[in-house]
Amino acid sequence: MEMVDPDAHMVALKVMRLMRPTLVGLGPMVTCEPSDLAHRLNYAQESDGIAGACAETLAAGQVLLLPQSFGSIYLGETFSSYICVHNTTTHPVECVTVKADLQSNSSRINLSLHEHVKLVCEVNYKTPAGFAQSLRKFFKFQVLKPLDVKTKFYNAEVDEIYLEAQIQNVTTSPFCLEKVELDSSEDYSVTPLNTLPNGESVFTVKHMLQPNNSCQFLYCIKPKADIAKDMDTLRQFNNVGKLDIVWRSNLGEKGRLQTSQLQRLPFECKTLRLEVLDAMNTIKIGTVFSFKCRVTNTSDQAMKLNVRLVPKLSASSQYTGCADFMLDLLGSGESTEFPLSVCPSKLGLVKVAPLVLTNTLLNEQYTIDNVVDVFVVTSDYNNDPTTHQNKMIRYESAANCLSQKQVQLQVV
Repeated sequence: MEMVDPDAHMVALKVMRLMRPTLVGLGPMVTCEPSDLAHRLNYAQESDGIAGACAETLAAGQVLLLPQSFGSIYLGETFSSYICVHNTTTHPVECVTVKADLQSNSSRINLSLHEHVKLVCEVNYKTPAGFAQSLRKFFKFQVLKPLDVKTKFYNAEVDEIYLEAQIQNVTTSPFCLEKVELDSSEDYSVTPLNTLPNGESVFTVKHMLQPNNSCQFLYCIKPKADIAKDMDTLRQFNNVGKLDIVWRSNLGEKGRLQTSQLQRLPFECKTLRLEVLDAMNTIKIGTVFSFKCRVTNTSDQAMKLNVRLVPKLSASSQYTGCADFMLDLLGSGESTEFPLSVCPSKLGLVKVAPLVLTNTLLNEQYTIDNVVDVFVVTSDYNNDPTTHQNKMIRYESAANCLSQKQVQLQVV
């Protein structure tokens, strides 16, 4: 019997990727072979006397092409492979075991973008002489990101946030976005704004993204009631949730990624805030427009507020009405409600303003430049009385509310 060197490996290890074929266009025309149908059609046309210079050609679309290389590996997609162990000798080996591990530089399950990943394959076996052998190989490849996600927050009101998410296809082939949802944290609730009132999507095509194309998704985010009423708590909870994105390639391969935790823009409400409650959007001319306001003391000191709705005594005035009264003492974090009424005198969009709030204890004055808007229509207008608006207004100007940034993606 031939002696076997215990240091020489008797098996060879190979890794082959399992992937689907791709669609490849061969151009508008394909030249035919003599035995093909196109050649027979050409012969029939010649017999009829209608043959042309290009009668041997036949129009064709895309065809399936088998993988010619290892291809690109994208984050979030499934990586499938064959591991082949081949006995390169004429002697049998026994007790063969195969172990495969997928390792990143950080040795964690969630791989970061553009990270080189190693596929570690180890084969253990015994030679005919009884020696235990171990063969280990490392296969290194790069994982690319398939999506580029950018987010933009807008603090429309103190307790209302709008999120715009822009998703771009950075792969080399088109794919279909199957699901783009914002999974809210336990402190916030989310309302998607990507469908019409009848339930149809705002997108004409079902989220099909060509390479380098992008689309936007909009969400309305509100804090839970127990958090919204406490300003100090609301300032601390800035994590609103994660974007969950699922897509499929042109041949149905599924991929899924989640963004890192998205954080809302911090808001500043230094002294007080004013909220308009139960104000109608539309009202008929000559009708009294009444609405209720809620003022909250967000400072550290007590307030004694004087409320004054400044009248406009001019020909261009859009409404008539005024107010001047005192509120009860407001402690830190407390709120109170009060009604206001005006009578619109012109058609169109009427802006009720300004409202002056004066803290008589410290002689500080706060001016609300735009309290509420109402659309005034003629008396024969068919108005829906169930339509109301509920909007928040702060005396601080919301400067530089928009902020766009990229977010990190991770495998789920």
